[in-house]
Formats: sequence, structure tokens, C-alpha cells
Amino acid sequence: MLNRIHVIGSGRVGSAVAARLRERGVAVGEDDPELVLLCVPDSAIAEVAASVSPGPWVAHVSGATPLAVLAPHARRFSVHPLQTFTRERGAEQLDGAWAAVTAETEAARAAGRWLAETLALRPFDLADSARTLYHAGAVFASNYVVTLQRAASLLFESAGAPPEALEPLMRRTIENGFELTGPIARGDWDTVAAHRAAIQEHRAELEHLYETLAGATLALAT
Repeated sequence: MLNRIHVIGSGRVGSAVAARLRERGVAVGEDDPELVLLCVPDSAIAEVAASVSPGPWVAHVSGATPLAVLAPHARRFSVHPLQTFTRERGAEQLDGAWAAVTAETEAARAAGRWLAETLALRPFDLADSARTLYHAGAVFASNYVVTLQRAASLLFESAGAPPEALEPLMRRTIENGFELTGPIARGDWDTVAAHRAAIQEHRAELEHLYETLAGATLALAT
């Protein structure tokens, strides 16, 4: 158990993490910390880590960044909350999310798992060498959903339909366990061809995206 943690960074993740630690009775501040937790942009981690005096645990919350950037600290680990954050919400954003714990020793793994559980995250072990592949998967699941929603909204706007009507559909797709429905699942290629023609006429900039997604859906999801 760590009683004193210095959280460096007050952005979307750092603010939520610091708030949750305070809720759990952990002293958050610079005085004699047992852990220095870096919640800073990936490009700043190495520089900030190098400025920390040796002694306490040093950890970061990046998804893609390897542990080597925490040099020269040997007592190091990473906990990446697998969640998307906004400044408009608080510590509750952490509730129930998973967390990738990367560590080089059993002591570091124990510290990482303790931190994840204290934050109300569900920890799992992730090899340092797998971080980039793991992070790419997270980008597919989060960032590219935003791209898909915006592309779908453009089509709805062109059709005179309200884009906000897409939100219940997207939520139910998740609730239904990502079960595939629609023309590709049915093998309705006439409808797929009609989609292509309509997109080419009204939103030609989305034609390549539709073609790519239709091919990927046929290959991966059916």
C-alpha cells in the first residue's frame, strides 16, 4: 500500500486520478512521496522522469510508451487506464474500466496492481514489448469510433436526418455484444451497391472509407 503519491500533470487523466486517490484517503502532494505518477504527454515523460530524484517508485499512465523512458529509475512501472477522459467529468470516469499494468519485477507488478485497484480499475498484465500493438487496438476501439460517428453524421445530414438519432443505435450495438446486422450480414449486395452509388453522388469524400469498411467487415465480422 502506498500512502503518499505525487501526481505530476493536471490534464484529463491526471485530474481524475488525483481526485480518486484523495477519495481513497491517499495523500496527494510533493512531500516525501512513495510514488511519483507521471500524467503528462508522452513526449514529456522522459524529461520529467529524469528530473525526479531517485528513491520513490516512478510510473506513467501512457498506453504506448515503454518503461525505458523512466530511466534512470529502476523502481518503475506503468498503469494505463483503458478509458477515454473528459475534463467535464471527474473520478467516476475510472469506475469499472480496465487497466494495463506493465512491470519488470514482482514488486513493481504488485505496486501497479495496487494502484489500479485503488483507482477502481480492473488490472491485467501487459508485456512492455506489446504496448504499441495494444495501444493500436485501443485507438481502433475509441478514436476510430469517433471517426465513424462523424462520417455517419455527414450522411445523415445529407439525407435530412438528425445525426443525434445515431447515438441509441451505436449504444445498442455495444449492448448487443457487437452482433453484426445489416446488408453485409444478410449478403444483400444490391443494397451495398446502392450505398456506394448514393455516397458517390452526395458525399464522395466518404466513398473510400465505405469501401474499406465494407471489405473489412466482410473479412473480419461475417
